[in-house]
This record gives sequence, structure tokens and C-alpha cells, in this order.
Amino acid sequence: MQIKLNRIDDKYLFQCTNSSGQSILLDNTSLPDAKGVSPMESVLMAVAACSGIDIISILKKQRQQISSFSAEVDGERVSVDEAKPFKKISVKFFLTGDIEASKAKKAADLSFEKYCSVTKTFQPNVSIEYKIFVNNEEV
Repeated sequence: MQIKLNRIDDKYLFQCTNSSGQSILLDNTSLPDAKGVSPMESVLMAVAACSGIDIISILKKQRQQISSFSAEVDGERVSVDEAKPFKKISVKFFLTGDIEASKAKKAADLSFEKYCSVTKTFQPNVSIEYKIFVNNEEV
């Protein structure tokens, strides 16, 4: 796996491109004219997407009908010297459709405990908690 990063303005805007040519923009979001997401925001996005892919894949194999899928991720940071790494990440998944709640819960458990490489990267230094809501009910 490899990405390439290129600076595309005279400030802090970077285009990051993977080996198949897909790109995202990263920027210094402490500036008012930022045009991309911060690197730390991209980490939270990766947590949601990695687990989201796992959960959807597992539920599709179980023939669950997912009408909508979304997530909210909050990251709590702590100062360590001059850096501010994550101390805790909280994820909420919202699913609607013809989905058995127990299957959605099990899919999330499998993602966070076994499959998601992004969340595994944080272990054991970052506490990660998650909640699943199916048709507006917490599972």
C-alpha cells in the first residue's frame, strides 16, 4: 500500500493520492480558508469507513436490507509533549431498513473486535467505544 502527497498551494493544502488515482485533500484547518480536512479528521473518517465497510459487508452476507447507513465519530485528544493524539474515539452507527438488530450488533462487534485494521492500529493506546442504532433504536 502506498500513497503520494503533493503540496498544491503556497500554504498547507495537500492532495493525497492512492495507487489507483483516488484523491483526498488535507489541509491545516486552523486557518479560515482551509480547503481540505485535517489529518486528524481524516483518521476519524477512516475509523467510520473501515468499520462501515465491515458492517455492511457482514449484513449483506446475511441478506439484511440496508436502506440507509451513516455514522458520527467523536475524537477526544490529549496533550503529549507538543502533540495531541487521540485518547478516546466514540462511534455511533445509524442503520435503517429490514435489519435484525442482533445481527447489526454482532456485525459491529466483529468489526471492532476482529476485522477493522484502522481501529486495530490504535490498540491498546486509544479507547474506542461504539453504539449501533437500528431504525432509531439503540441496540
